[in-house]
Amino acid sequence: MRKWHRWLSVIFGMIMLWIAVTGVLSQAAALWPSGAPARATPPAGFVCPEMMICRPKPAPGSMRGLVGVLHHLHSGESFGPVGTMLSILGGFALIFFAISGLWLYVQMWLNRSRRGVAPRWFWR
Repeated sequence: MRKWHRWLSVIFGMIMLWIAVTGVLSQAAALWPSGAPARATPPAGFVCPEMMICRPKPAPGSMRGLVGVLHHLHSGESFGPVGTMLSILGGFALIFFAISGLWLYVQMWLNRSRRGVAPRWFWR
């Protein structure tokens, strides 16, 4: 399991880093203060749902205007079907690394307790 964990981390590490960075930037751009009031007047005929915040369309070049671009980069849509597939594979890789990392940790913990060393959650 350790060999698979290491080899796949080399392959998918950069994809997962790309997904993480664009996701963080997307959220930061969405939270960036725009100077517009939180409750803007919706267009004629549009009823803003009670639990939603209706905001005006962001000005071109503003930080909030980048949210759509960053979302397309984050999801891989900007790179077509190949980008979307890499994004999906990056998600599966994240699940695999979480499970295999936990598996490796439990195996090391059990091996330590079998050798007679007092098992600790974290060792020095």
